[in-house]
Amino acid sequence: MERRRAERKTVNLKAERISCTENCSVFIENLSESGIYMITAPNNHDYVPGAEVDLELELNSGKIINLNCHVKWAVDNSVEDRTNSVGLEIIDPPSEYKEFLKTLH
Repeated sequence: MERRRAERKTVNLKAERISCTENCSVFIENLSESGIYMITAPNNHDYVPGAEVDLELELNSGKIINLNCHVKWAVDNSVEDRTNSVGLEIIDPPSEYKEFLKTLH
C-alpha cells in the first residue's frame, strides 16, 4: 500500500478550471497540502499525466484562490458513473491554501 506524503482531508468543494472552454467545473473530493483528488465531467480528455492545470478554489470564507497543478494521473470512469477521476499535484501551494487546510477537520 502506498503511503501518502501528506494527510488527506475529505471535502465536497466545487472549483473551476481556468483557461478551458467547456465543462470547466470540477468537484474536489479530498485534498492535502500537496495534492487534490477531483471528479470531472465525462469525456474530458484534457487531463493527461504531466499536463498543467490551473484551478480557482472558493474557500469557506468566500475568498477565491488560484492553484497551479500538474496532473499526476487520470481515470475515465464514464462507462460506470459518467465521471473522470483526476489526481493533481499542487505546485507551490499558496499560504492561503495552507491556512485553509488547517481549518478542516
